[in-house]
Amino acid sequence: MGNPILFIILAVIAVAAALMMITSRNAVHAALFLIVNFMTVAVFYLLLKAPFVAMVQVTVYAGAIMVLFLFVIMLLGAEKLQGVNYRTLFGRVVIGLLGLALIVTFALALLGVFGPAGVEAATIPPLDADPAALGIRLFEAYVLPFQITAVLLLVAAIGVVVLRPRNKGEKAE
Repeated sequence: MGNPILFIILAVIAVAAALMMITSRNAVHAALFLIVNFMTVAVFYLLLKAPFVAMVQVTVYAGAIMVLFLFVIMLLGAEKLQGVNYRTLFGRVVIGLLGLALIVTFALALLGVFGPAGVEAATIPPLDADPAALGIRLFEAYVLPFQITAVLLLVAAIGVVVLRPRNKGEKAE
């Protein structure tokens, strides 16, 4: 993986950005914290010697998807988020159980209960990391999912335009 100190610093940044994203009351700020999280994931990919995947992470997620998120947030005028009330007993129990499950799973993974990490990787044949070969393989085998994703994003953008709140002086069509 590389330098463990660098990994710990990046992990702290990623977790802090995720926590700030979840607790932020402003949707634009939450989206910006998500971009920070995406960038730290891209640096993790660089540490794993996967520069193409890191570049895809930055361009697709931190670039295109976040621009779409910010466009939808601004178009809907949803900059201020309504708080969710987790003060009920049910909310506290669910949060506690999910947090406990996450901590237990992480501890078991650190202790190696799930088996050695390299066993599965050794049985999978290596994929050609050349971007051209990867692109050809993706578009040969996965054309339909790409098209479905494009249509889904288009329908979401049209839905935002149609369902956005109207100003008092603006006429509904």
